[in-house]
Amino acid sequence: MKMLVIGDEQRTRRYLPALPVVEQCELVVVPRGTSDDQILEKHADADFIMADAISLVSAALIAGMPNLKLIHSEGVAFNAIDCKAAADAGVYVCNNAGVNAGAVAEQAVLLMLGCLRGVVSGHAAVMGGQQIQTKERLMVQGIRELGDCTVGLIGFGAIAQATAQRLAPFGCKLLYNKRSRLSEEEEQRLGVTFATVEQIAATADIVSLHCPVTPQTVNLVDADFLAAMKPSAILINTARGEIVDQQALAQALTSGQIAMAGLDTLSPEPVQLDHPLLAAGDQVAQRLVLSPHIGGVTEGMFHRAHTWVWENVARVAAGERPCNVVNGL
Repeated sequence: MKMLVIGDEQRTRRYLPALPVVEQCELVVVPRGTSDDQILEKHADADFIMADAISLVSAALIAGMPNLKLIHSEGVAFNAIDCKAAADAGVYVCNNAGVNAGAVAEQAVLLMLGCLRGVVSGHAAVMGGQQIQTKERLMVQGIRELGDCTVGLIGFGAIAQATAQRLAPFGCKLLYNKRSRLSEEEEQRLGVTFATVEQIAATADIVSLHCPVTPQTVNLVDADFLAAMKPSAILINTARGEIVDQQALAQALTSGQIAMAGLDTLSPEPVQLDHPLLAAGDQVAQRLVLSPHIGGVTEGMFHRAHTWVWENVARVAAGERPCNVVNGL
């Protein structure tokens, strides 16, 4: 059996689990961005693929691998995998749903606090010898506590629920939106109240995005959405950059239409210096807290994720159905 990994070799080998199936497979790793032709030239005989979250797995690649039985996302996202082509070929596509929930929830809370406390501008002020002046200004301007905020969670899967659990001790009022409303018992257990997307946009002090990328959610946060938010509101995105119209957000921050944004994800990736938010100048930079898409990439997450991938490989090799199938097979 042969396992093809599209991603980082050092990471792949660092997190190899101590499972018998690992010893039973030939393991090959190609870097992200390797062309389909290059892969098929040497590895068309692979039985399994593990791809990092932004590596493309195309219909052409799937069609050129007759032994392929399983394509597994290294993480949660699978929008870069051609799921229909895989289903048509009888190939399972799986992800590690929930594997990074706690890690990303921590990042979301970090970005919320970072925006409320002005960590970027505060750091720069102290480094520039403006500590006391900044402190005095903020005492007049006011600093909001997280517990005084209404937080609206758009999307309410494992990550959003973990975020809600971490926010509860702060005392926030928590709103949520998802396609299927929770039961009253679940809402009470999690301390959340259902609201429409429109209600969240209009009333939340902090809007936090937790939905997947689908045709319905691409540019969900557009100019109209941002215009509906309060001028004092903060946008948090630890989901995917494609959910936010990047140019519209840059304009909203430039004009002061919203107060701040804390973003772990931008679009497109890799992020270049000509990105609308990076190229918008110092005025926008002061309204941003950015992190390099690291919310879910903790050591614990990778240990769990790689173990789950290889356990699914073992299931498929034994003729069993894998867990977390996302392409309808």
